Amino acid sequence: MAFDTWGPQDLSAPVKQQLPDVPVQRGMVLEDVQSGWVGEVVRVEKSGGMHIVSLEDRRGKTRSFQLGFGFLLEGQAIRLLPPAARQPAGAVQAGAVQPGRTASGSVKVQGQRAQVAKASRIWVEGKHDAELVEKVWGDDLRVEGIVVEPLHGVDDLRSAIAAFGPGPQRKLGILVDHLVAGSKESRIAAEAMQVPGATGNVLIVGHPYVDVWQAIRPKVLGIEQWPDVPRGTDWKTGILRAFGWPHETAEDIGLGWQRLLGAVRTYADLEASLLGRVEEVIDFLTAP
Repeated sequence: MAFDTWGPQDLSAPVKQQLPDVPVQRGMVLEDVQSGWVGEVVRVEKSGGMHIVSLEDRRGKTRSFQLGFGFLLEGQAIRLLPPAARQPAGAVQAGAVQPGRTASGSVKVQGQRAQVAKASRIWVEGKHDAELVEKVWGDDLRVEGIVVEPLHGVDDLRSAIAAFGPGPQRKLGILVDHLVAGSKESRIAAEAMQVPGATGNVLIVGHPYVDVWQAIRPKVLGIEQWPDVPRGTDWKTGILRAFGWPHETAEDIGLGWQRLLGAVRTYADLEASLLGRVEEVIDFLTAP
């Protein structure tokens, strides 16, 4: 299994001609190799005969760069070109959201404002889980008035549910990482469901992955499978190290996640084992 497209790239002149040409588009997450700046494409404009792209980082700060060589897209060096010509009617880009559909594949509700948040909530383990759910199901959840909140771990899930006080009009759908038979998480979930009021008003589901990062389909990232991380090594750190990305600080971890999240466009980019569980939670919270 090769990860050469994820690691450091030689952008010297002889290699430039071999790099793939990629038209720039809004929402694309890029890294400028020279400065290390990582951000989402928020604007493309022509100035002084040159095309300029503006990249907004996760803090909301923006920097502008000239199109051309020197960019990484999903870890691969590319030559960034001006926006592609408009596609003929009926053409659909692979992985793109289809007209009239949300990223989750549901019919998009036109002209409807987000509902006032209901008392019911979706809880996920951490910030990355929340960002992934928001990216794919955010439009649907705003229509339903359902808020996603990160728990930052489930070790004290029983106490958190008790403090929430679930009931028929105040339900909880909880998505847990690595919820498999015999795991610590499965024991925590079973104990949490003993809280008074939980039965019928709390649904705890989970996916089999150590971390929600693994719910992104490998082929979306250009790899055959997720790398194996040696026992005793922090999983996220091990993954970023295997990709040849910065991995030593919390900021490195955050920027690495943003690059991975940028590869996700629609539900089709995620594993079915996560899709089914999130849909199950939404159905539970929105059932009449």
